[in-house]
Amino acid sequence: QVQLVESGGGLVPPGGSLRLSCTASVNIFSIDVMGWYRRVPGKERELVARSITGGSTNYAASVKGRFTVSRDAAKNTMYLQMNSLKPEDTAVYYCNARPRDVTADFGSWGQGTQVTVSS
Repeated sequence: QVQLVESGGGLVPPGGSLRLSCTASVNIFSIDVMGWYRRVPGKERELVARSITGGSTNYAASVKGRFTVSRDAAKNTMYLQMNSLKPEDTAVYYCNARPRDVTADFGSWGQGTQVTVSS
């Protein structure tokens, strides 16, 4: 199993920015699919963005144009740059890594990092 460690969450006012990091225990580009998810208490887990190695990155409609995924091979790290944050972006954010032939539930998960958007 790939080990994932997230960081970068915090409290930010509406309209602000945060960058989340997800550092993997293996070469970041050896992972078929990496994703960012978020969960609000009482709601189902939501896919925020999914990045396919050698392929495309897809974003949820609610974050498209505001969030950007990138990877840094030298640091084995995936980032989620979040701009123009809204209160409804408040959630615990998780990164996920998986082979192409399994669903996220059967992949590896980070411990989660809290993002709170509030004035």
